[in-house]
Amino acid sequence: MISEKIAKAINEQIANEQFAAQYYLSMSAWFYKNDLDGIANYFRVQCKEELMHADKMFDFLNDVGGEIVVEAVGKPPHQFQNAIEIFEKALEHEKIVTKSIFNIMKLANEESDFATVSFLQWFVNEQVEEEANASQYVTKIKMVHDNPSALYLFDQELAQRVFVPDPTAKVK
Repeated sequence: MISEKIAKAINEQIANEQFAAQYYLSMSAWFYKNDLDGIANYFRVQCKEELMHADKMFDFLNDVGGEIVVEAVGKPPHQFQNAIEIFEKALEHEKIVTKSIFNIMKLANEESDFATVSFLQWFVNEQVEEEANASQYVTKIKMVHDNPSALYLFDQELAQRVFVPDPTAKVK
C-alpha cells in the first residue's frame, strides 16, 4: 500500500495536471481569438494530454490503494500580451511540472516505494520530451512572429498535431 505522504503528493499532482490542462485551454482560446487555429490546436492537444496524465495518476493511486482526494483547481491566466509570451509561459509551466514530478520521485525513492518509482518513470521521460518541445517552440515562435508568411507556416505545422490517447488508459 502506498504511504499517505506519497498519496497526498500524487493527489496534488493530479490537481497540477488538471490546472495545466486549463492553462493550455486558456492559451488555445487566445490563439483562436487571434485566428491562429493551428497553434490553438496545438494547445488543445496539450490540454488533452494533461488530462490524460491526471487520469493515469488517478488510476495508479486507485490501483495501489491510495485515498483519492480531488483537489481544487485554480483559475488559469487568460490574458496574454502575444504569442511569444504564451510559448514562454508554457515552457515555464512545463519546468514547474517537471520539478513536481521529480519531488514525488524523490519521495518515492526515500520511502523505497518501487511501484511508484516505476510508475513515475514514464512521467520523467514524458517531461523530458515536453520541455524539449516547449523550448523548441519558443525558439520557433521568436523566429517567425514578425514574419506573416513564416507564422502562417508555423500555424499550419501545429495544425497537424493530433491527440493520441494512451492505449493503457482505463478511461476511454
